[in-house]
Amino acid sequence: MRLTAALLSLFLVFSCTGAEEATAPEPKPEQPAPPPKPVPPAAPTGDVWTLPEGHNPALLDPSKATETAPATFKAKFETTRGDFVVKVHRDWAPNGADRFYNLVKIGFYEKAGFFRTIDGFMAQFGISAYPAVSAKWRDARIEDDPVKESNTRGKVTFATGGPNTRTTQLFVNYSDRNARLDKSGFSPFGEVVEGMEVVDSLHKTGEGSPQGPGPNQGKMQARGGAYLQAQFPDADMIEKVTIID
Repeated sequence: MRLTAALLSLFLVFSCTGAEEATAPEPKPEQPAPPPKPVPPAAPTGDVWTLPEGHNPALLDPSKATETAPATFKAKFETTRGDFVVKVHRDWAPNGADRFYNLVKIGFYEKAGFFRTIDGFMAQFGISAYPAVSAKWRDARIEDDPVKESNTRGKVTFATGGPNTRTTQLFVNYSDRNARLDKSGFSPFGEVVEGMEVVDSLHKTGEGSPQGPGPNQGKMQARGGAYLQAQFPDADMIEKVTIID
C-alpha cells in the first residue's frame, strides 16, 4: 500500500486483522509515507449478524467462486436509496470482472453497507455484512489488471492496498477528476449505466474513523452489518445484487 503524507486514504480492511487497502484522493508532491502497521480491530461487542440458512457455500469458501465472467454483463443493485445498474466489460479488467461476477452470483454484497461515501469523490462498499464471511475472504486476493479504462465518473473499480491485493471492496467514481487514480493502478472493470442519480444520492458518511466521522472498518469487519446499523443508521445498504443480462 502506498500513501502520501497529506492526502485522504481509501482504507479498505481485508478482515479482522486490520490489514488495509487504500486509494489516494488528491495527489500531492510529497514523498510517499511508509504504510501504517496493521492494527487488529476491536473484539466483537453486542450482536453480530449470522448467515441465513441456505446461504451459498462459496461465501465461506472462496475456492468455490472462480467462474469466468461473460464478455459483458449487467448487474442490478437494489439499495435502500433506489436501484442502479452496472455494466461490466471483461476486456477492461478480466480478473476484476471475474471476481465481481462471482461475488454477485454467491450473494456476497447482500446487506453490505456503503461505508465510505465522500461527496465529489466516490462511494465505497464491499465489506460483508457477516463477519464470518469477511474472515474467509481476507486472503482471497486476485492479480492486478492493466489499467485500460480511466477512473472517470460512474466507473466501478476494485480498491487495492498495493500490488495484487484486490479482494472484495469496490468504489464508484463520482468525478472525472478521479482519473488521477489511473497511474496508481486502479483498473475499472465496469460502469454505472442506469441510476447514477441513485449513487449520487447515497448518504454521505464521509471519511472513515479515525481519519473522519465515518464508520470504523475494523469494527465493521468484526461486527458486520450490526455495527453499521447501530452506529450509522443513515448509511445506505445494498439489499440485493443480481445478474440481469
